Amino acid sequence: MLKVLVVEDQPAVCTALELLFDLHGVPAIIANHPERALSIIASEDVGAVVQDMNFRRDATDGAEGAKLLSDIKRLDPDLPVLIMTAFTSLEAAVQLIKDGASDYIAKPWDDEKLVTQVKNLIRLRELSQENVRLRSHGSRARHELQESYALCGLVYASPQMHEVVSLAVKVARSDAAILVTGPNGAGKERLAEIVQANSRRREKPFVQVNAGGLPDELLEAELFGAEAGAYTGAKKLRIGRFEEANGGTLFLDEIGNLSANGQMKLLRVLQTGEFQRLGSNTTHKTDVRLISATNANLANAIKQGLFREDLYFRLNVIELAIPALRNRPDDILPLAEHLLRRHAESDQRDPFKLSEGARQALLDHEWPGNVRELDNRIQRAVLVCKEAVITPADLGLDVSTGGSIRPSAPPAAQPPRAPSPPGEERGTAFDALERAQIEQVLTEARGVVSKAAAQLGVSRQALYRRMERLGIELERRMKS
Repeated sequence: MLKVLVVEDQPAVCTALELLFDLHGVPAIIANHPERALSIIASEDVGAVVQDMNFRRDATDGAEGAKLLSDIKRLDPDLPVLIMTAFTSLEAAVQLIKDGASDYIAKPWDDEKLVTQVKNLIRLRELSQENVRLRSHGSRARHELQESYALCGLVYASPQMHEVVSLAVKVARSDAAILVTGPNGAGKERLAEIVQANSRRREKPFVQVNAGGLPDELLEAELFGAEAGAYTGAKKLRIGRFEEANGGTLFLDEIGNLSANGQMKLLRVLQTGEFQRLGSNTTHKTDVRLISATNANLANAIKQGLFREDLYFRLNVIELAIPALRNRPDDILPLAEHLLRRHAESDQRDPFKLSEGARQALLDHEWPGNVRELDNRIQRAVLVCKEAVITPADLGLDVSTGGSIRPSAPPAAQPPRAPSPPGEERGTAFDALERAQIEQVLTEARGVVSKAAAQLGVSRQALYRRMERLGIELERRMKS
């Protein structure tokens, strides 16, 4: 656990706090004046600060505490600071909250409440640092991956996609069958292209087939070919996809929709590596790397008797599972910016920028159509936008709900939010972590703010202030 820094000029108070934190497993450092506190913050990894408001016996106005808070925030804007105050200084403490302090606690303090507050602040600090570390590491790892492998223009920033892409390029050089899973529009075809581009077959054909879109009567001819006259309308030799992809990669999309007859015929060629054209008794050999894709849950399909288990194990030597776009929000804005540039260039338009409202609307939207839907909305925006800045309306999104704009009921104009007080603006990563923690506790408390505040170790008023700053709203049916 990170350390708590106690800034207090009274030795008895320092001793009491040091013993209290030590008893609860929280390492503490003591500074008896502001200059010492700033020196410690600059040289050590501090998780939270507990500071008094006055550091001279004759001081009562809290000016020293306000200056120290300002100096701390200038040195480390995200470092949580808990103000300790006497009742007479309550008004000044509230002002310090507005200036960036995390909360305040009155003297004499409640031991359990103080320890809970400090532990929560340190935990948020640790999560924030871990988030920054992961982002930095992830950015470096993505760069190394892009330098070493062909990623076929794939744009991503999330650790979830980095994990999937890393596995894809790792297994690309083998000939193992790969099953790409994920919702429609998430990018399964692009991942198959990445596997092909980094395989030993990259100079050979990459053939794509929508397996689920083939009726039984055409499946055999499509996959294995047909001799002239083999069926009505077959006037000349037809080369099948397995033969066309020989030496390269065959990508079978929507494999979960393949009929029972189609599954049986596919299994046969996978087992033997041999096939016959429709209307011929001649056996042909094929050497293909097979990549399949589906948005269906094949394990459930097997239980329901809709998909052959033996075929499933042939197809799924390696599984690459692509998360839905809503589950990797770090990818939304980088993808949007990339698609915006691409569509602007394609339509020979001047570069566009996303307004802050548009960026927020993109992040708030659920993206049921995944990357394909994002691409469509960006293309729409480029076509309808008359200015250089894309708005939520250009995207067809309602900034008030994060959903699609209904043509019959355009969203009402939203009043602008009041600007945050000086010093209250904090890093987005820290805010996201704090918001997630508060929302989880509110859910557990069923919306009872006083109960949630007690669990977090803060006052109800302080929790309301944090909720307002982070944009957390309670449903009307919930009572506090």
